Amino acid sequence: MSTTDMTAIPYHRTFVAENQLGYVTEAMHGKLSSGYGPFGERAARLLREITGAGHVVLTTSATTALDLSTLLLGLDPGDEVIVPSYTFVSTASVWVLRGAVPVFVDCRPDTLNIDEERIEAAITGRTRAIVVTHYAGVGCEMDRITKLAERHGLALVEDNAHGLGGSYRDRPLGTFGSLGALSFHVTKNVQCGEGGALLVADDDLAWRAEIIREKGTNRREFFRGQVDKYRWVDVGSNFMPAEPLAAQLVAQLESFGEIQRRRQDVWRAYHESLAAWAHDNGVARPVVPPECAHPAHIYYLLLPDMANRQALISHLAGHGVQAVFHYFPLHNSPAGERYGRTAPGGCPVAESVADRQVRLPLYPGLEERELRRVIDAVTSYRVS
Repeated sequence: MSTTDMTAIPYHRTFVAENQLGYVTEAMHGKLSSGYGPFGERAARLLREITGAGHVVLTTSATTALDLSTLLLGLDPGDEVIVPSYTFVSTASVWVLRGAVPVFVDCRPDTLNIDEERIEAAITGRTRAIVVTHYAGVGCEMDRITKLAERHGLALVEDNAHGLGGSYRDRPLGTFGSLGALSFHVTKNVQCGEGGALLVADDDLAWRAEIIREKGTNRREFFRGQVDKYRWVDVGSNFMPAEPLAAQLVAQLESFGEIQRRRQDVWRAYHESLAAWAHDNGVARPVVPPECAHPAHIYYLLLPDMANRQALISHLAGHGVQAVFHYFPLHNSPAGERYGRTAPGGCPVAESVADRQVRLPLYPGLEERELRRVIDAVTSYRVS
């Protein structure tokens, strides 16, 4: 069947929550539409309930949440930060903006998370922090990594852009380190177009994060009536999301249970229906360790080689299904080579995964008939 004979199934389709439009309209007519009005407060409260975090600071993206982390940790030029190579560029680029050097560590072949066995060899006298990314919302080996950070006196930062709703040993992702970044980009499980948040464990860090986010002023204290006027008291920038974005986020968070139920149904259908095909064709499916609960953010396949990866993407396109690959490893990207260094042993797993990965459509609005079409299209492909 040609693509002209069917409706295309995109990789992503935006989910709009029941109250989303009404909340946005309300926010646009509110007194504090520029930011941190009632919807911002509600979004932060809902996120605290979901994650159990002590403090939630809303930002305009996960990138700005990580950028806020760099200011809170106060890195100096030449300091080093350990990061995974197989991750989004922001996980490394925010540290480069402060003059720090990202040190790239390879990923595990099963979960695609940073390989905890390789972190210690990357630590030097200049290392200040370890940054982990919970790929696809599957938790990193946090017992080992947390102890490693404590033993070396390093800050631990979680890039949890994929992992809202995920957990490791029943503890929500994003709450193991001193700082945890969330993303509400349009492709995430919960989205407001562009948005983010920083989960903060320490009271003093949370207080300073509010000041930095308010351009370095104590504006929040002024709004609470704690000071007679607000002043410039610290470094800062504008990380504040506007109320209409926070309003969308509130509607999404109120629908979090429904969103997660639908996504889990799709993820399980893929995992069960593709098991035999994957085995017969030498294709790897996602691995979720027993101590991890994932939020069904991504469903991917690892083909034997790049030729088959490209062939499967083309095959699916011919059946009206859009499938995509993912990251290009940071350690051998042009900027990665210029601004960072690679840990001993290189990152061969990241390079291999990047060449072989295919991500399938996964979103709440994927209908049963569409899901079956994707599965049938995948299983009609034969690895050469």
